[in-house]
Amino acid sequence: MQKLRKVQNCADLLKSFLPQSFAPKIGFVLGTGLGNFAARLEDCRTLPYTLLPDMPASTAPSHQGSFAAGMLCGVPVLMQQGRCHLYEGRTPGEVCTGVRVMAALGVKALVITNAAGAINPLFKAGSLMAITDHINMTGKSPLTGPNEAAWGPRFPDMSRPYDPVFLEISAKHALAQGMSLEKGVYVCVPGPQLETRAETRAYRLLGGDAVGMSTALEVIAARHMGLRVLGISCLTNTNLPDCMAETAIEEIIAAAEKLGASLEKLLIAAVPDIAGAC
Repeated sequence: MQKLRKVQNCADLLKSFLPQSFAPKIGFVLGTGLGNFAARLEDCRTLPYTLLPDMPASTAPSHQGSFAAGMLCGVPVLMQQGRCHLYEGRTPGEVCTGVRVMAALGVKALVITNAAGAINPLFKAGSLMAITDHINMTGKSPLTGPNEAAWGPRFPDMSRPYDPVFLEISAKHALAQGMSLEKGVYVCVPGPQLETRAETRAYRLLGGDAVGMSTALEVIAARHMGLRVLGISCLTNTNLPDCMAETAIEEIIAAAEKLGASLEKLLIAAVPDIAGAC
């Protein structure tokens, strides 16, 4: 269920911590192993989630659990350094609190990142994937319960959850940098267990290209509030059912951190164009 009061409480407290004239235009959600991107901000201020009573804490490994605010390429931005997940015992509404807080503070665009396993056999571990669509396999929605009309409509359209213009911008800058940027469908599962071989085959048959444990619910909430979205997955490993190798979260985090430099380079190049398109 959505909690308008709790979101507004978080937004008010976070706003009081920021410079009076600060008006963020883009919000970022930094996934597993990617929180260090906030170090790129100029005039950066950080506020731990623990200082916001109504902001759910993040207990996942490598998720710092802070908001960071500052300037990136001359654009005022807000960043979530880490998120919470359904598998941490959180509700769909809690999972989306950070996105709704950033929207309440005025961001117009959301850049959402994650670490994911590639299930398309043509995709290689160690590459980036721009998300063109998603399949929500959690059986959950952050819109369950009474609708908050102040946020958006009862039945928001999801025909284009990931903004086509933003996808073109990211592809343009990846090409200019000689960077491989796949395009594909992200499958969101509840976790925390990794996928079986049979599940991997099923998700691939459904049209999935990568699988992870976040993002879809946050994107639903973002689109409900009218935010335009760019999603990028760091493909940390490959899930090929006929030759599936065991993996561990430590390996996934290490691979995401290694990919972080490429992701940062791409997003830094794209941010001015994304801001200009809003």
